[in-house]
Order: sequence, then C-alpha cells, then structure tokens
Amino acid sequence: MLEQYDLNNLMVLDIETVPQYSSHDQLPEHMKKLWDHKTQYQRKEETAEEFYERAGIWAEFGKIICISVGIFTKSGATGLRVKSFASHDEKELLIKFADLLRSQPSNLILCAHNGKEFDFPYICRRMLINGVQMPPQLEISGKKPWEVNHLDTMELWKFGDYKSYTSLSLLTAIFDIPTPKDDIDGSMVGHVYWTENNLERIVTYCQKDVVATAQLLRRYRGEELITDEYITLIG
Repeated sequence: MLEQYDLNNLMVLDIETVPQYSSHDQLPEHMKKLWDHKTQYQRKEETAEEFYERAGIWAEFGKIICISVGIFTKSGATGLRVKSFASHDEKELLIKFADLLRSQPSNLILCAHNGKEFDFPYICRRMLINGVQMPPQLEISGKKPWEVNHLDTMELWKFGDYKSYTSLSLLTAIFDIPTPKDDIDGSMVGHVYWTENNLERIVTYCQKDVVATAQLLRRYRGEELITDEYITLIG
C-alpha cells in the first residue's frame, strides 16, 4: 500500500489550535452572537460560554499556535527530521510555514491524520484571514481531485467507509507504534496555552503526533519503523 509514493517528496504535518480569546467574556459582542448562532446545534446542554473552550476547532473562532512538519531523510537508513513553527503571532508562523512550502517542489505531497477534514482547510482559512499568500501545495481551487497532492492517514484507513472516525492514538496502538507517554491531549491544548502559557509543551505534543503519523505511513507501506536514533526534532 502507498508504494507509489516517494517519501522523500512527502511532508507530514500537524497543527495545534486554540480559541482566539482566553475566555468567552473576551469575545467582542458581535462575535458572541455569531458564536452562539454557529454552535447552537453542537452545544446540547452546554451554554455558549461553557462551550467556548472548544472554539479552537473552528477556523472562524480559533487560531493556529503551532505547525510541526516532518521530512523523511535517507542516509543509510530512513530517518525523519521534524521542525516546528510556533508563535503567539499567528500571521508570523503562517508566513514562515508558507515560505518553507514555497522552497519545496510544487508537487510536494502533504500528509496529516484527518488532514483533509481539519489541518489543510484550517491552515488555508487562517492564511486567507491573515492575508498570507497561499503556497501552491495548499491551493486546490480549480484542481481535479487526483491533482491535489494531499494524503490523509485517517481517510486511507477508512477504505471508503465514510461512517467511521479512527484516532491516531488508536491506530498507533493497533499497529504497535511506540509513542511517548502522553503529557497532554488535544482537549487540554487551550488550557495549557491560555492558563499555563506553556507553548513549548504544546510544541512537544505536536511533534509527537507528526512522528506518530510518519510511523503510521511506514506501517501502511509494510516497512520497518524509524528508530529513535534517526529521528531529529528541531524546536
């Protein structure tokens, strides 16, 4: 499976997002009304104020604080080089990420877990909002489906079954992919950012998911996992 892809022309990525404001109280009044309307069917028994801690899920109400990317390398054995773009200034990190993509081949393949539903569209929307020119690898307007070089490890696992969602954690478990003991999970990122002000901790978590996704790709291809000595993490 996936043998047709050249891993040296593939970039694995993951993003971490948080609500744009530390609490619902900080939202401008007109945005409070729009938030209430946007989430009226998702909130169930929760109030708009209580539900705001999940605002990072929506690109209209959240922002990106970290993008981690992984590039496969080969020097005798296959390796992985992971780099992160993290900042309180979202536009700054988006510009740096876009510059990286523009330095790569236009046919570079981007891969993420649930990337087609979340990471790729979220990045594109936030780039538009911040006035950042979109690099060619993210520009899908006018392209035929088979011309879009985006891989999604969750979509690949579905094999056409559109009903299921399978987490990266579950897939790493069933494929026997070792992962560091979790420090935080996705539901805690907003708290760690706004309350603990610990962006470095979030970067570590984001990089862990990039490594896990890259290892999952190797398993899909029937290949050996990359050993720790060949994984390089850069800030």
